[in-house]
Amino acid sequence: MNNDTLQYKIACEADEFQQIYALNYQTFVEEIPQHEENDTCMLVDKFHDENTYVIAKADEEVVGMIAVRSKRPFSLDQKLGNLDEYLSDQAVPCEVRLLSVKEEYRSTRVFYQLCDRLVSYCLEQGFTMALISGTVRQLKLYKRIGFLPFAELVGEEEARFQPMYLTRDSFENSTKAFQRLMIRKTGALRTQSFLPGPVPRHSKVEAAFKRDATSHRCSSFLHEMEVVRKGLRDMTDSNHVQVAVGTGTLANDMVAAQLKRIPGKGLILSNGEFGSRLMDHGKRFDLSYHTLEKEWNEHITMEEIETVLQCDPDIKWLWTVHCETSTGYLYNIEEILSLCQKYNVELCIDACSSVGTIPVDYNNVFLATSVSGKGLGSYPGLALIFHREIIEPNDSIPRYLDVGMYVFNGSVPYTHSSNLLVALKEALQLIDYPGVFNTSQAVRRLLIDGGFQILGGEDYTPGVITIALNREQCSRQFGDACKRRGILLSYESEYLIKRNWVQVALMGEHNEREVLNAMTMLIREYNSMIGTKVVK
Repeated sequence: MNNDTLQYKIACEADEFQQIYALNYQTFVEEIPQHEENDTCMLVDKFHDENTYVIAKADEEVVGMIAVRSKRPFSLDQKLGNLDEYLSDQAVPCEVRLLSVKEEYRSTRVFYQLCDRLVSYCLEQGFTMALISGTVRQLKLYKRIGFLPFAELVGEEEARFQPMYLTRDSFENSTKAFQRLMIRKTGALRTQSFLPGPVPRHSKVEAAFKRDATSHRCSSFLHEMEVVRKGLRDMTDSNHVQVAVGTGTLANDMVAAQLKRIPGKGLILSNGEFGSRLMDHGKRFDLSYHTLEKEWNEHITMEEIETVLQCDPDIKWLWTVHCETSTGYLYNIEEILSLCQKYNVELCIDACSSVGTIPVDYNNVFLATSVSGKGLGSYPGLALIFHREIIEPNDSIPRYLDVGMYVFNGSVPYTHSSNLLVALKEALQLIDYPGVFNTSQAVRRLLIDGGFQILGGEDYTPGVITIALNREQCSRQFGDACKRRGILLSYESEYLIKRNWVQVALMGEHNEREVLNAMTMLIREYNSMIGTKVVK
């Protein structure tokens, strides 16, 4: 039995309801004697027309279910008589009934996943509390999932029940404990990361990182630094590159410090989060610049850029991202560079998500930045600054941000990390542009066929696929549900939550077959949320 292949959804088909009646009979007539036997071996709940059924299916077989209804009186109203005395004035309750799982699927994640889908449904409907009559035979499991007991036991001697309630908080607080229990039972949950950082790493990269650290002043380290810098220059066709300990934000601060020295104004392009961050870099360094800012994911044309350059001959530099990580949008750097050369403007690029993901040529680019993680597939922690010309040190720039200090000290003016350096050296040998592209295309096709709306097309980066969910579905809930199944998506950044987007990043080490299997599970999770039949 493979519980990862189960589908969780809202029942909507005639055959599903027939199986629900049969499961009702098996559980509440044969196993728990609440109802009389009958010749049909079917039990239709008296509130069937008011029930919404959350079900678990193995292929076409219904193996578990929960029914939820909101119309009062509830069964607990009849059993307790004073139910409202136990509820707060702010509670918006619903009633959960008929919790049942076939015997061979018990002691698995099925109970938990049914409750997970139930909680999502309740939140969508505006309920704040789910009430249940929990059979005393399963009280330990109910409590483990997050149900809390209240009032006294109810029911006949042969079928005793404990009134209980479940809230979002109590369910979420139970999650970690429940998952630890399941890990002990079934082994550790294998996760697959589709984050834009930190990215999955090849075993050779991880082995290199674990080597004993060496001094950044010893000859072997300085040799490794030169090997890494040459590899970076070769793959980007750059004249020079410096390696600093830091992030892409540090690298962009180093660019801003250089732009401060150029007389005249600049132009910053933005149609996403990271274009906006370049504007913030410029503001913090008190740079003089125009902005060409459009709505997120809206195309910025060469005509629009040229119009700005024509209107102000004082513009001496242009700064843009290459890949806008927040959407996957790719700027046409070749065309932008041609415009810059035409108007004698220096081009600077934030290439944090493009280097290592797509082939690049920065030979004539004034300054470009990247990082050791993301597309290069190593650990985060090294900032990369590519430059066309030799840059002299300048004592008006803070020491750590002065590119010239790195130029005249072989990229080692200050303390460095040998572990990060040798890991990056190994990662540079593993860059596979065709592999990333082919996997990305296969994922795009699969997600589109599975009913997702994807931003952009083949002209977007293969390293980041952005899924725009319908407003009826919550990106945080979807991301959380995928995380519980071991699929780590990018969805927790504020700018993604605001737009109800989730992202599949394909940077770093990925196996195409495993990626596609994970995407199939993702589609099943999505379809279980919206209550539709999975496309096979």
